[in-house]
Amino acid sequence: MVKEDPEFYIPIQIIEDLKEKITSRAEKIAAIKKIEVGDNTFISKSNLDKIIKEVHRGYNFAQIDPGSAVGMVAAQSIGEPGTQMTLRTFHFAGIREMNVTLGLPRLIEILDARKNPSTPTMDVIIEEEFRSDKNMVKKIANKIELTTVNSIATAIEIDGRTSMIRIHLDEELLDDKDITPDMVLEKIQYRREIDVKLDGNIIEIQGEKSEDLKKNASEAQKLKEKIKDIPIKGLKNVNRVLISKIKEGDKNSKDEYKIISDGSNFMQLLRIPKINPKKSTTTHLHEIQNTFGIEAARNAILSEAMNVMSKQGLDLDKRHVMLVSDLMTWDGSIRQIGRHGISGQSSSILVRAAFEVTVKHLLEASISGLSDELSGIVENVMVGQEIALGTGIINLTINPDYRKFTK
Repeated sequence: MVKEDPEFYIPIQIIEDLKEKITSRAEKIAAIKKIEVGDNTFISKSNLDKIIKEVHRGYNFAQIDPGSAVGMVAAQSIGEPGTQMTLRTFHFAGIREMNVTLGLPRLIEILDARKNPSTPTMDVIIEEEFRSDKNMVKKIANKIELTTVNSIATAIEIDGRTSMIRIHLDEELLDDKDITPDMVLEKIQYRREIDVKLDGNIIEIQGEKSEDLKKNASEAQKLKEKIKDIPIKGLKNVNRVLISKIKEGDKNSKDEYKIISDGSNFMQLLRIPKINPKKSTTTHLHEIQNTFGIEAARNAILSEAMNVMSKQGLDLDKRHVMLVSDLMTWDGSIRQIGRHGISGQSSSILVRAAFEVTVKHLLEASISGLSDELSGIVENVMVGQEIALGTGIINLTINPDYRKFTK
């Protein structure tokens, strides 16, 4: 029926949702009747045609009328629930150092398209065959969490007489992070190109020598600070990881786990073996764009904004956020809603002046001899003219000799 009528159009997403509901219904009926589902939908062709016609009717009924103020309605629909948001941060399992920004601050981050969000996180999903192996998940977590020399050392001290730096490695931390003293030695030599000796779990580094003892101490202190931050394993910017259960196993199955990170380095994460790249996500929008492209970033803006709303218990029509996410990404890059983004790039001088730094925009336009065509909504409101919304989009003309056409 859909192929025969070119005007009978339903979006693919609605068709997929309809298929899912019909399949789910068929599985429930088959379970009650204790039979195999197969290709049976338990719906006759005539009833299926009625369902599709009703879905099509509902879809057409929900279409926006020409001249509707969709932008204004979307802004109000997102802004009004924003006044009810209270929670700023969420602590993972009571760990104060691992927070996630939620509520209004997170919504502002999304709409501002912040290049450095305050608490970026990654949701790391392991391949299905390894998801139940907690030891394997822990090994993967150790590859993700950034481990520096300072994080596996019990003490880093300087010998005042010889200016030698001694690093005392913690055996338990080395075992927990799956690191050997030789690995630490190799990383320090690679990064600093200095003479390093290993004596059990103590690494000795000879600093520069000179006749001036104060200079020796100063150089040794600088070298110590640089050595403390040398990465041994893990991803840059990922400070902590937390292993979390995806689902509780029963008698016939095992528990399944995922990894949540404090910090994000998404492109490098996907290069780690045994990680599912299709299901792993990050809250860092620009990393998604750099890794998967602008379409993925557009979907991320949509899902992140809806997630913020749902965690606050607020109900919002998805289409309002879709309009905003489309507007932020339509030119191939993520632009913020603000004077450095969409509002600041308006072609109308009055729109730019009405948003922020009014005098600056008016002076620049005057000096450059620019003009405003008054083609948009805001600028026409400012000058008191009828706006192109609703009935205002229709222009009626009348012939002065209309009487002769009425006979």
